[in-house]
Amino acid sequence: VLRALGDHTVVPVPKVFCLCTDPNVIGTAFYIMEFLEGRIFIDSKLPGVPPERRRAIYRATAKTLASIHSANVDMIGLGKYGRRDNYCSRQIERWAKQYTASTAEGKPASNPKMFRLIDWLRQNIPPEDSSGVAAGIVHGDFRIDNLVFHPTEDRVIGILDWELSTLGNQMSDVAHCCLPYSVVIGQNKHLDAGFEVTGIPEGIPSQAEFLDDYCSASGKPWPAKVWKFYVAFALFRGASICTGVYNRWLLGNASGGERARYVGNHANELINFAMDFIARKSVLPEYPPSDERGRFVPSQRVLELRNKLIKFMEDYIYPNEKEFEKLAQSDARWMIHPEEDTLRELARKEGLWNLWIPFDSAARARKLIFGEGPNSISDGGHDLLFGAGLSNLEYGYLCEIMGRSVWAPQIFNCSAPDTGNMEVLLRYGNKEQLEEWLIPLLEGKIRSAFAMTEPQVASSDVTNIECSIKRQGDSYIINGNKWWTSGAMDPRCRVLIVMGKTDFSEAKHKQQSMILVDIKIPGVHMKRPLSVFGFDDAPHGHAEISFENVYVPAKNILLGEGRGFEIAQGRLGPGRLHHCMRLLGAAERGMQLMAERALSKKAFGKFIAQHGSFLSEMAKCRIELERTRLLVLEAADQLDRLGNKKARGTIAMAKVAAPNMALKVLDMAMQVHGAAGFSTDTVLSHLWATARTLRVADGPDDVHLGTIAKLELQRAKL
Repeated sequence: VLRALGDHTVVPVPKVFCLCTDPNVIGTAFYIMEFLEGRIFIDSKLPGVPPERRRAIYRATAKTLASIHSANVDMIGLGKYGRRDNYCSRQIERWAKQYTASTAEGKPASNPKMFRLIDWLRQNIPPEDSSGVAAGIVHGDFRIDNLVFHPTEDRVIGILDWELSTLGNQMSDVAHCCLPYSVVIGQNKHLDAGFEVTGIPEGIPSQAEFLDDYCSASGKPWPAKVWKFYVAFALFRGASICTGVYNRWLLGNASGGERARYVGNHANELINFAMDFIARKSVLPEYPPSDERGRFVPSQRVLELRNKLIKFMEDYIYPNEKEFEKLAQSDARWMIHPEEDTLRELARKEGLWNLWIPFDSAARARKLIFGEGPNSISDGGHDLLFGAGLSNLEYGYLCEIMGRSVWAPQIFNCSAPDTGNMEVLLRYGNKEQLEEWLIPLLEGKIRSAFAMTEPQVASSDVTNIECSIKRQGDSYIINGNKWWTSGAMDPRCRVLIVMGKTDFSEAKHKQQSMILVDIKIPGVHMKRPLSVFGFDDAPHGHAEISFENVYVPAKNILLGEGRGFEIAQGRLGPGRLHHCMRLLGAAERGMQLMAERALSKKAFGKFIAQHGSFLSEMAKCRIELERTRLLVLEAADQLDRLGNKKARGTIAMAKVAAPNMALKVLDMAMQVHGAAGFSTDTVLSHLWATARTLRVADGPDDVHLGTIAKLELQRAKL
């Protein structure tokens, strides 16, 4: 089972290495699997975990269960792993027989309510059970303490304890996982009522919200009509198991030792919980919460940040755009507009600073720099440095707003390439590198640039890179030429992340390394600023740079020699998806300006908005924008749940779809504006130029299309 799931699905299971069926080796058959370094949460209340992370952990649990239940057992070779039909029916008879056997001699005494419960279950088996419609892989004991979570990220990296797995009715897994909402099973003399009675701990979703996450991810129908049966079935099974354990304890052969003393109480209490549960008039709302809130609707906290951001844009960004543009077109364009620093300080005070930082990356940096644990939330002054603790999906709603202006992201310290560079340091930098470079970047005191692209080779293929980084004693010597090093012209730019080759003889993806370079050291020469469709993007700028015998301390190497390609792949995740998010905002700005122009200008005797051809094209733009937004949000969601590698297909789709959509919308907006649309009198031409650039700067379309197609072919081979 582990091999089939690990090799052919996205289900997070430990890697298995070998199976030995010869009992002569260690006395029994055995298999060997990898040890997972991570976290296991024993208590479903998640004590000691911040509320915002509790929600993420429960959501990851729901999505992980959905991934098991989405596996095609026939395609992965598990089609004969068990019977698919009448699973619950067979289980009821099995455990009823077990209960009768355990209480046959009055040790313990049988509970009459148990037999009433058994009769009720027999009479209320859902039709889907006999047909096998809800059948597939059943884990058998799926609960939060059988999951291994990433050491710092709130995602599941391994599902343990598969010994009860089979094929059967998958809703039994879901109900078993949801038992803490009804009853908390522990080692005390008596059981505690579940979350829905005692109160749901802050941050943990309601049972309906948890089920909604599961159903959305798995495609299963909302179980309101059958939920009473499945929860009662889970409680019944638990009661029968506890009775058997207690019976063995009374006979002196229970493996649980003294802990088994109380399971007799537990059995009867589970029966009582089940009878109370089936007596309830309603156990779930008729419709899932998403019917009201939708799948991708931001939380209240994110909505509050979004509203603050929109107001900030309206009060300060849009009114200053012309001033910023005026300076950028003047002889003093490589200077920073004095108003920018004022706005940046205001954004910090408003709590709109460094919103892009993923919570898991912040946790690693806090631990390295300040010695905090991965779950800690400090009230110290450095909180502002690490943002609001948002997921990539949550940040997507905010990043889109910033994308409505080319000037906005830098005001909130959320602009490229700084976000990508800071992400590299957050994920891969050591403590010394974080203190020297990351902290000033997070504080907004300095800026950075990423030097990878080279004029003489096709740099979309990283193996073509020719810049050399050679070790000499305690230094590395860098020689090479780079261009399109965005941000390097900014007078605040102090550090470059340079991609080059440390060993030309290594395997082609082990030759590259990344190193931190102080832009002011000898040998770093700014050759010229480059322009994009006539925009030089001053004072940010895109530089061509030469490195001539640049000596850099060996301590500046990131992660180690030969790790550059690995870092680049990591950098292609969250930071690169930000471009897609911002493009949604650029397109929305285009739609807004397009509509305003169409409603205010006349052509051929009537407003542009009254022309049928315009209405048709505008409607098509809205359709393109909305479906691209869903794709970008899905990519962000997968990035949160599955990580960069498993989300790479959807990320690649977003990277193709977003710029092409934005170009279409902005082109239409420019067309409606006539000659004004192609001038710098509006922001449209600048937004269009940026969007067109990203079809190359964010990785060529062809590279992303290749990734998408290869993944599609891999799925077909299964």
